[in-house]
Formats: sequence, structure tokens, C-alpha cells
Amino acid sequence: MIEIDTPNADAVDGRQLRAVAFQAVRLEYVAGILRRRRLEPSRLRALVVGSGRGDLARGLAGLGLHVTAVDPSPVATGLAAAASERAGLPITHETAPSESLPLPDAAFDLAYYADTFEITGRLDQVLAEAARVVRRDGVVFYDTVNRTLPARLTSYLVAFQALPMTRIMPRGRYAAARLRPPAQLAALMAAYGLRNEDVCGFKPKDPRDLLKAVLARRRGRIGDHEVAPLVDFVLDPAGSRW
Repeated sequence: MIEIDTPNADAVDGRQLRAVAFQAVRLEYVAGILRRRRLEPSRLRALVVGSGRGDLARGLAGLGLHVTAVDPSPVATGLAAAASERAGLPITHETAPSESLPLPDAAFDLAYYADTFEITGRLDQVLAEAARVVRRDGVVFYDTVNRTLPARLTSYLVAFQALPMTRIMPRGRYAAARLRPPAQLAALMAAYGLRNEDVCGFKPKDPRDLLKAVLARRRGRIGDHEVAPLVDFVLDPAGSRW
């Protein structure tokens, strides 16, 4: 069963698999930017948009940031809130679409947009909200799928949502028109006063390990959190997103 944002332990949730596989590189990248800017995490208010089950939000809280997590799925928000409570982390969880955030202006020092830019059909509204809720000298992080041949024809559009053997996403979740290269995103963000200062790719050390991990998860041989060490995503500053 392929099902997104579900408490059903038997279902394969590709969104959650993506979250746990990307967790280490996401946190590594954020921590590196904070060090470069000499920002003290304990003084920062952070927003996670597209929080899902809250892995990234809990990771950022573990770095010392004060975190608010927002997701459009009430089921995912409930799962995330329960996990935060079990972990003893004071994360605020909200259910809301990324296009219309129930949050005040300039409320955050940084925001991280995950599983959002390539999903929304209204990216202009998402970027307008990002510019509104982050303070003027704040930082907006995002990860998204580049419009590369591997992304369009193999992993996201074919292998992950079309091929029966490797499918982990509902059909139609990704579309070629919503996969955008960095230059196009930079131009769109500039229209809302957001300046793109850095682009860093990340990828599995060996793409074959990604395939093996997906197959193992689909066959029930491993759980969600066993995917990350098998795939071993790494930052690739000189490369495009895989």
C-alpha cells in the first residue's frame, strides 16, 4: 500500500522515507550556514514548512533552535506533535497550507521549506508567505528537486511514482512542470525580495544504494529509519540536486 501521511505502519509512505533519508544532510547544511553567519541557534526562531511527521523540526530543535512546524496534513501534524511530546521537545505544531500561513509578519529568524516547492501549484503564494513571515535579514532554506534528466525520467517521475516495483509515492505527486532549476527559482524568489545566496546539491554516495533501500523497504525487510544509513546522502556543493 502506497499512502502519504498515514499512521498505518504497513503502508509505504514515500514522503516520510524522503524525510528520514534527507535528515542528516539537511541538518548538516543548516548548521554550516549558521556557523558561517555566526548565528547562535538558541537565539533563533525557526519555522519548518512541509514538516510532515516532524523529523526535521525535531532535528532543528536538537540544534537549539526554537521551532514552529507547519504542515497541510492534520494527520501528519498529529503524528509530529506526538513524537515531539515523546521526545520532550517544546515544538509548536500547526496545520495549515504553505500558501496561507496563520502566522504573524516577521515572526521568524529562519524558515526551512521541505517537501513544498515541487508539490505546490501556487509557488508564487508560497514565496510571498515566506517573505512575509521571515524577518528582513532572516534566512530561508529550501530543498527541492532540480529539473535534471535523472530527476525527470528516473527517480521522481518514473521510479518513485510510476514503476510498480519501486513506487513509493502516489501517482501525480510530482510533475515535470513543478521541478525547477536553481536559476528559475532564484528569479521567482527575487520577485518577493528573497535573494538566493547559495545552492548546494545533495545525493546518495551510490545511487544503487538508493534503489536497494527502496526495494528493501517495499518488501518490508527494513523500517523507515533504516533507510538513511543504507542510502547515505551527502552534500554536493559543486553539483545539482540529484
